[in-house]
Amino acid sequence: MNSILSIDCTQAVANGASPPRSAKIHVGPGFRIRPDFPRPRQELLEAFAGLDVADISDQMNRLYALEPEIKYLSGPAKKLIGPACTVRIYPGDNLMVHKSLDVAKPGDVIVVDAHASTLNAVLGDMICTKAKHRGIAGFVVDGYVRDLDEVRAHEFPVFARGTTPVGPLHRGPGEINYPICCGGVVVHAGDIIVGDGNGIVVLPQAHAIEVHGRLVDYLEKSAEYRRNLSSGTFSNAWVDNVLATLGLGPQ
Repeated sequence: MNSILSIDCTQAVANGASPPRSAKIHVGPGFRIRPDFPRPRQELLEAFAGLDVADISDQMNRLYALEPEIKYLSGPAKKLIGPACTVRIYPGDNLMVHKSLDVAKPGDVIVVDAHASTLNAVLGDMICTKAKHRGIAGFVVDGYVRDLDEVRAHEFPVFARGTTPVGPLHRGPGEINYPICCGGVVVHAGDIIVGDGNGIVVLPQAHAIEVHGRLVDYLEKSAEYRRNLSSGTFSNAWVDNVLATLGLGPQ
């Protein structure tokens, strides 16, 4: 059966048959590359480098953290921070992930929208090796990766949903540096990606200064409470106050 099908396909090509027009890859939405984008200033990145992902998330109303299934897979969790170079790919294909290595600049975090597909890994040892040589800060993948032992040996930051030995195709289409959805959050090129052992938070570049100011103010005002908490001299009176406002008095 397979041999007959192979002969039929060969004859079709020889006779000048072509794939259906609906299979054509069109340049434009779905197949395009934006070669550059405005990046946040280095001092702004450094300002967030010492801050926890959980605290940053709180200051954006807990709506900009990626889904927790996207975890740090490449060893003991390291801090990851940098502007997002966004990549949207067709499930199971990584042509645009390869191309992103030529587009991203040192310090960028390559964020890949692989549609949470479990069918194929979209990057592994070779791509991570190239990315490390290019000065890329790390990868965040809404999908699967492979070659985890080798990647861990490089100590290169990779966040992803999981691993599979099944490799990708290299056909396209895809997009680089256009808006994507990763882990339930919309990511634009140039947004600040911050990752640690808690996960990943996406900080819209346009609001970064505002969020940083609010976060610093919060940390300063809560410093005494945190010191008291460390020494064991804390009060839970605020819990009773909240319960009282909800109509539940002392029991």
